[in-house]
Order: sequence, then C-alpha cells, then structure tokens
Amino acid sequence: MYERTEFYEKVKERLIRYARVDTQSDHYGKNTPTTEKQFDLARMLRDELISIGAGEVYLDETACVVCGKIPSNMPDGGGKPFGLVTHMDTAPDAPGANVKPWVLENYDGGEILLNAEQGIVMSPKEFPSLLQYVGQDLVLTDGTTLLGGDDKAAIASVMTFAEHVLSHPEIPHGPISLAFTPDEEVGGLAKDLDFDRFGAKVAYTLDGDHLGYYMDETFNASEATLTVKGLSVHPATAKGIMVNAADVAGEFLAMLPRFEKPRYTAWREGFFHVIAVNADVEHAKVVLIIRDHDRTQFEHREAYLKKCADALKAEYGENRVTLSIEQSYRNMKEYVDRCPYLIENLTQAIRLSGLEPKTEPFRGGTDGSALSARGLPCPNLSAGYENAHGRFEYVPIPSMEKNVEILLHLCGLFGRMKDD
Repeated sequence: MYERTEFYEKVKERLIRYARVDTQSDHYGKNTPTTEKQFDLARMLRDELISIGAGEVYLDETACVVCGKIPSNMPDGGGKPFGLVTHMDTAPDAPGANVKPWVLENYDGGEILLNAEQGIVMSPKEFPSLLQYVGQDLVLTDGTTLLGGDDKAAIASVMTFAEHVLSHPEIPHGPISLAFTPDEEVGGLAKDLDFDRFGAKVAYTLDGDHLGYYMDETFNASEATLTVKGLSVHPATAKGIMVNAADVAGEFLAMLPRFEKPRYTAWREGFFHVIAVNADVEHAKVVLIIRDHDRTQFEHREAYLKKCADALKAEYGENRVTLSIEQSYRNMKEYVDRCPYLIENLTQAIRLSGLEPKTEPFRGGTDGSALSARGLPCPNLSAGYENAHGRFEYVPIPSMEKNVEILLHLCGLFGRMKDD
C-alpha cells in the first residue's frame, strides 16, 4: 500500500465535496454561463479562497469566473508571477446530478462493484488503466453518473496547494494567480477571464488524464457551416429550374478528402469532421470542424473549403450557397515556445516530484489554447483523472496528492526567477 502524504485528507475531502455539486454545462445554453448551477461551485470556491487567506478574491456575478491571488513573500515582492487555471463545469455527456462519490481503499486489481442494486461493475478487462493503480485509493461513482474529476480533481489539488502555501510562510514564492472558469466542456475557452484582474502574464491549465503528462501542442481548430438555399418545384417540370439543396449538400460532402477524416488519422495528422447535416429540397446545412497541428496546413484546409463553396456558387448561384468559418482555438505551441521557461519549469517540477514527464501532440484543444492565442501563454498539466465524461470515471487520490507536490515545486522554481 502506498504511503499517504499530508495532502491526502485535504484532496480527498475537497474532491468529494466538489463532486456533489452539479455543475454540468449545456451545449445548447444561450447564456453565460450556460447553466446557472455553475454558480453554486463558484460561490463555494470564492468563500473557500477567502477562508484560506487568499487575496483579491473576486467572483464575476455575470461571467461566473472566480479569481484570487497569493501575494509574493519574497523580499521586495520578488519572484516571477505565474497563474493556475481550472474549470468548474462538468461534461454533459453523462448524468451529472446527484453524484454519489465514494472511496475504495487499497484497490486489489480486480473487478469493482459500483452499484449492487443495478449490478454495475467496472472491470480492468474493459478499463485496463485500473491496473496502474493497484494498491491505491480511488474515488469512484455509483455507476449512474459521471464523477466530475474533470476538472474537480484539478480544483482539489489547486485549492490544497493554495491553502498549504498560504499557511506555510516559510515556503518562498512569488506572486501566484488563481482562476476558476465555467463552460470549458462546451467550448467556453475561458473567454471571460479578465487578464488585468488575473494579473499573471503566463499560466498553466490543469486538465486531462494520466498523471505526469503535460501538453504544449494542440490542434488549430475552426468550425465551418455551409448553408444552401434551394429552389423547389414539382419534379415533373423541374428541368433547368429546381435546385435541390440536399443534392448540393451531398456534392459538398463528396468533395471532402476521403482519407482526411478522424477514423483515418492519428498523431499530428489533421482532418475534416462532419458533425451535423440537415437537408431537404429547399434548405440544407452542413456543419463540420477543421483540425490540424500545422498552421500552414490548417490554413490550406480552410482555403480548400472556400474553394469547394465557390465551385458550388458558380454552378448554382452566388446567393444560394454560403460558407462561414469561425475560429475555435489555435495551437498553443507557437505561443508557449516564446516562453521556453514554462515547459522547462514544468518538466523539472514533475521530475522533482518523482515522475518522468511525458507529452504528446494533443488531438484536441484546451482552455490554454485559446488563452495562449489571446496573449496568456498557457500549457497544460494533467489533473490525473481517468475515464472522464462517463459513468466509470474515477480519480486515484495519490494523483491529486502528487499534483499538489508538482505545484509546490513549480512555485519554488518561479520564486527563484526574476520578473521581467
């Protein structure tokens, strides 16, 4: 059995308490945040930051963003500032209300009975990641809801780190900014984080599975929408008149490169991915996402879609085909690479915690992708949860403890740096 650290009870209690708060976001929500219930956790975190002694604590009652600061305790307020950003919402992909977290101590490597009444069992045959955590304590669900470790495991580690630093003035550190944001799971991308209030010029998000992993490279991403306005007449007299919007949409789909789709791509390979088609004779709408790690290739993909739309306009009429492309996020790497100390400090902090840092190109995006493009370079440290977004989600408690250690080492490394 592993040795529990001084952070064990703190991270465990926090994750269980946070997990019981329903904070699911809504893909179709029109407001900010997309669900009012995210304010329940936001207010809890605001009050907790105040109680542990954080400074400049603020809750934006419109945008549902919580901020706080740990002031430098170095001579003359020295040390290089940095920030930590986590998200409060949980994914709408599985039920998120009435979460019943519980702790399995000293996992033995076998099947785990999550729910005797419903016969719900989690097996390492189906979820082999479990075998990495034999002998550890796991926070689990009852198999009827997600847990919300994405991203509440991260919040538990960040709050425990903050409390420890604030209650141990002998730990030297520079200024540290904290932020908790809504709607990450539905593309919120921390869009309402006020950089002036946040204060730090660089930061880290904490999100993702697999302890010790970090991300400094993500997709470039856009969403494209093709709309077609058809012309319907009786098919008996349609020659030279009818414009079947469904057919035009089908032509557009046929133009997409067959093997540049998610099922045929991996690693740094980009793709086009159709996520919705709605079509009849008079109206059609095709929605797709565009992804590529390489900026030049990504721009070529956007240009190719415009070329396809122009070809359809030439055949069916300029006013019958419309293509719009909206930026989602950008590859954080080109921004993070301008501040090499971000990854140098992070990998050193991971090693000082007894782990070997690992990374790979992330086939997705993070809040840090958008924050980096907005001017806040922001790589990502994994939160250590497993099986996110589903009923079999779980969090090894040692992963949260280890992330507290990583953050403490990170804090020390920044504390020894001079601010620009």
